[in-house]
Amino acid sequence: MVTSIRALKVALALPLAAIALMFGARAAMAETFVYVGNADSNDISVFRLDGNGEMTAVQTAPFAGIEKPGSSTPLAISPDKRVLIAGVRSQPFSAVSFAIDAKTGLLKQVGTGPLADSMAYVATDRSGKFLFSASYGGNKIAVNAISNDGVVGPPLQVIPTGLNAHAILAAPDNRFVFATNLGSDQVLAFSFNATTGELTPSDPPSTKVPEKSGPRHFVFHPNGKYVYLLHELNGDVAAFAYEAKGGAWDEMQRTTARPEGFNGKPWAADIHITPDGRFLYASERTTSTLSAFKVDPATGKLTTVGSVPTEKQPRGFNIDPSGRYLAAVGELSDSMTVYAIDQATGALGKLKSYPTGKKPNWVELVNLP
Repeated sequence: MVTSIRALKVALALPLAAIALMFGARAAMAETFVYVGNADSNDISVFRLDGNGEMTAVQTAPFAGIEKPGSSTPLAISPDKRVLIAGVRSQPFSAVSFAIDAKTGLLKQVGTGPLADSMAYVATDRSGKFLFSASYGGNKIAVNAISNDGVVGPPLQVIPTGLNAHAILAAPDNRFVFATNLGSDQVLAFSFNATTGELTPSDPPSTKVPEKSGPRHFVFHPNGKYVYLLHELNGDVAAFAYEAKGGAWDEMQRTTARPEGFNGKPWAADIHITPDGRFLYASERTTSTLSAFKVDPATGKLTTVGSVPTEKQPRGFNIDPSGRYLAAVGELSDSMTVYAIDQATGALGKLKSYPTGKKPNWVELVNLP
């Protein structure tokens, strides 16, 4: 009898332990937060993204001390996820730093630092110690140091470029930095000193792309072997093999983000890849569409999946860290739409739209803590 009672207690304890473990794991799971830069309302919309793709608005964070709207609001999140930096494209040109609460995702403004010009793009280096920025109208790029509290210091280096510097990113290993020049149809290459922040022109110093193609944004494959470049003026998506030792780009394929049947003037905007590197997406503003591509894991080459309509004038979008959802904003719709990413094909399925601030143009997603 005693043995059977003990057996019963053990049998009951097992499911209870499993339930406790399940709830404990759920409590410890990271939550996903979405940050949307709104140019005309001078603020950042903050949302929580639930596991089923639902969004919940949790905060509207204004830029304290900034009154005049800029043409866009580029955002960058530090690699340690502690700080969000927003570029202000009105006088005085500045970078506004917000501390990110690891539990709630809420933003708290902690300081402002000077930028060298009106910067269309900001990004940290892979260590989070330096801020890179690119000025479309000023034809320049710059490097600023970032202090331990996340506030940006004065420019350390300002480098004149060809026409219309548009994006700037460090290579995955942080040894090289690349910057697009939309008006000069080239991608500049620099060696990067991760200790001092200094950029030095590489050899060769640039990669040329077709005339009047307008290289705009680019993204590295998570494996570091490939890089994908979106061209604003002809809608091309070019795939390059990336040689990490010397920082060389070798074009291996050229396809398009223009939807099937398109015969207007292309105006491509943004490009992102899923964290597992299986799917790539690009936005096109003339048609207000998102194009999807499947990435060949062996070669890095792209196969077109198709296009879907999205928010009006989709300047910015991004993908959540799980690779299951994509969030796109429209400059002319003041809203954001969330899509489910089909894990087999990469096709996008519309879930729901949410209001944002005015003229949303940049999206960042992060898992916390």
